[in-house]
Amino acid sequence: MTPIPVVRSLELHCEGPVLLSPADALPLTAPSDGRVHAWYAPLDRLDPFRSAWVEHLDPNERDRAERFRFARDRRRFELAHGLLRTILGHYLGRPPRSLAFERGPHGKPALTTGGLEFNLSDTKDAVLVGISSGQAIGADIETSDREVDHLAVGDHYFVPDEMEAIRAAGEGSKERFLLYWTRKEAILKASGVGIMEDLRSLRVDLPFHSARITHPEFMRMAAPGYHVMSLRAGPTHLISLAMPGPIQDVLLLDAARLAP
Repeated sequence: MTPIPVVRSLELHCEGPVLLSPADALPLTAPSDGRVHAWYAPLDRLDPFRSAWVEHLDPNERDRAERFRFARDRRRFELAHGLLRTILGHYLGRPPRSLAFERGPHGKPALTTGGLEFNLSDTKDAVLVGISSGQAIGADIETSDREVDHLAVGDHYFVPDEMEAIRAAGEGSKERFLLYWTRKEAILKASGVGIMEDLRSLRVDLPFHSARITHPEFMRMAAPGYHVMSLRAGPTHLISLAMPGPIQDVLLLDAARLAP
């Protein structure tokens, strides 16, 4: 067995954020390699579909939903996972309830059959599903309406240069913090690791950075590099998408148009 190195490099390419408006027409086929479909909607716009989408969930998902202590968290879980199944069924031409998933070593779900790559993210008031073909994808969404001590959190997870850029943003400092946060989360989710304490190793304030990483699982599972595209969706939501190869194009899609 080849030993895992003590340290390795990771190339990070970051673009955006750019403001996108949802496409006029919904795609019938999955994106080609290097392109991403980003399905997004505030939760309030998805509420009319909740009862129908709950019927798509499998017994394990229903059990997970029931374990939430607060109704708002149960609602968010049911809408997000119902939407995910609806989107995948849309591309595959299959009933959403018929889809089966498997999980990677750190819990990242994947279709047992079908060939699509996807990643789900939600925040307190919105949900995002990123879809790609041929490349792993990581997706993260945050809302600028959330309450967070962004400077204190940033000091714990970000390098000094990132924090300098956040503080220099003045009234936009929380948005700059959330931009960097979604980039880091998208990279980790694309790798399949999902959660890693040492976010400082992922410097994302520059268009290009060659990072040095030491986390054993991240070194084992991560690609040689990641390309990150950040978007603004609506007035309060920031989105970041990450893939190992260049992102050629992102199509933003209104998830609320996928009526049952």
